[in-house]
Amino acid sequence: MAMDTASENNRSWNPMDLDFTDAEILSRYVTETGKILPKRITKLSTRQQHHITKVIKRSRNMLLML
Repeated sequence: MAMDTASENNRSWNPMDLDFTDAEILSRYVTETGKILPKRITKLSTRQQHHITKVIKRSRNMLLML
């Protein structure tokens, strides 16, 4: 069981795998003032950026990110 938790903590995050409960990871894509970083700064594809934007908005709506 300890091996499973260690591998989950060290796995690389694909932006398409993130959901609204991953608030700590989503904070990488948001400025200190709460604005979503643009695609040219995050270096994400258009599809990934749209997905991240949706997930961040959903997380804000559920009050997981402020």
